[in-house]
Amino acid sequence: MELREKILTYIEKHAKVDAADLAAMLGVDEVTLANEIGAMEKERIICGYHTMIDWSRTKEEKVTALIEVRVTPQRGLGFDNVAERIYRYPEVLAVYLISGSYDLMVILEGKSLKEVAQFVNDKLASLDTVLSTATHFILKKYKDHGTVLGKEVKYERIKVTP
Repeated sequence: MELREKILTYIEKHAKVDAADLAAMLGVDEVTLANEIGAMEKERIICGYHTMIDWSRTKEEKVTALIEVRVTPQRGLGFDNVAERIYRYPEVLAVYLISGSYDLMVILEGKSLKEVAQFVNDKLASLDTVLSTATHFILKKYKDHGTVLGKEVKYERIKVTP
């Protein structure tokens, strides 16, 4: 595995890793590591760094919705133009082109079910290229981005007896 893939594989799960520790793990000096990471950020291979928060353990009220959107692709632009119009809304966390009976999956965050429904009705459904939508609310997250939420995962060694 090349240095870039090793860096990406590790920081994808451990974005908060200390540069000196990562350089030591990979067997390179910190300057080489910093140069590789800087180059990958410039090339948009590394697009950002995120902290995952289990909002259900806080006092903050948040609702997450998955919205399937069927659209009419625009001639010469396909789905890109309508996807761009949708992802520019600050409430939208993600937009994906998907296979199946819908074209786009929009992940949206709001303060209430009503706020999300209002966004879908007033903004998404009002776009001229949107044919239909189907909204699904996330009721509970068990695992997100490879991380188990809600309870601490403990690894116990199995007792071996002769």
